[in-house]
Amino acid sequence: MAKSMLLISRQAPWSGPGAREALDIVLAGGAFDLPLGMLFLDDGVFQLLPDQQPTQVQQKNLTANLQALPMFGIEDLYACSSSLAERGIDAKGLGLEVQLLADKDLKALVDRYDQVITL
Repeated sequence: MAKSMLLISRQAPWSGPGAREALDIVLAGGAFDLPLGMLFLDDGVFQLLPDQQPTQVQQKNLTANLQALPMFGIEDLYACSSSLAERGIDAKGLGLEVQLLADKDLKALVDRYDQVITL
């Protein structure tokens, strides 16, 4: 059986290539039916906001890639609830359905996966 992988995305969608690279990795893995999960942590939770306007900061829009995650079989999507709260983001207004995790639950999530990549 293929090894499972958790991708932790910690960068805002407009702060550089990290957010796009994280999505590219997870979408490529999903295309090969690898067991994948994705955790949005720290500034990575900004990727979950709807109605982003990335062209104002000369970045590409990641919304279509995020919406494609379930189509690629990537349904284990998580967000850190304290990361959302620290940034004033209401979980009810997210543009993608994610499972919220408390800080105390993050280690257990990471331990469930064979490999972990953080971008």
